[in-house]
Amino acid sequence: MTINKRLLILGILMVICTMVVATQFAVTKLGYEFDIVHPSESNIRFIGSDNTSGGRVLRVANGNGTSALKLSLGSWSVGTIKIYSAAFGIVNEEDVPLKIMYINASSLNSSQNYTYLKIWLHGNRPANANNTNNDPTTVLMFDNDTIVNATNTTAWTLAPGDANTSTMCSNISDRTNFTILTPWDNTSHVRYSLNNTIAYSAGTFNRTVNNASDFVWIQIAMDIPDNVNTSGLHGGWIYIHFEADTN
Repeated sequence: MTINKRLLILGILMVICTMVVATQFAVTKLGYEFDIVHPSESNIRFIGSDNTSGGRVLRVANGNGTSALKLSLGSWSVGTIKIYSAAFGIVNEEDVPLKIMYINASSLNSSQNYTYLKIWLHGNRPANANNTNNDPTTVLMFDNDTIVNATNTTAWTLAPGDANTSTMCSNISDRTNFTILTPWDNTSHVRYSLNNTIAYSAGTFNRTVNNASDFVWIQIAMDIPDNVNTSGLHGGWIYIHFEADTN
């Protein structure tokens, strides 16, 4: 029986192609790990400062441990403006600079998103950051229901941290002389600081990522009008948007 050479070659090619396809499947494995820690001791961590009823404005939401944090801003009447110049602080413990891009907030009232909140980033802990005369480092981030700093514009750049959750630094070029302790508050169960050394963002006031501060303060004001949408408990979420350059 004569075999057509062309058919034989075609059959061989089909077998080879099948073998090639069959070798494209593999199974392997790769380990991973991450550590769930308290928000005051994470790589991007939150620390307390100002006080209100029952302890720090910043405190754990549900008892002690690795819980979520909340801001307890107190009880105030209509027509009130209440300002916490250091409601909380943000400390960078990553070994790369960390950019804060923008902040937005939402209300749990689904019908009207009135937060009555204004939020600033600034470096002078006790100063009222509502204008640059009080604190030239100030950056207004959020005004009630409006994002003020553009979502694609860096508002503040934190210098690289040192992975030490018990300290922060106002000038990372000299951690020996510019390190600030952030001790533990056993009432509010957060780390905190009352130190008034001014923090500076990289890219401002002749600071670079090599001599800027690895922390920043957040000022929060409640501007409650006379005609509020409803009385009683108000709450919601504050979202802080970061970017990091890992190059």
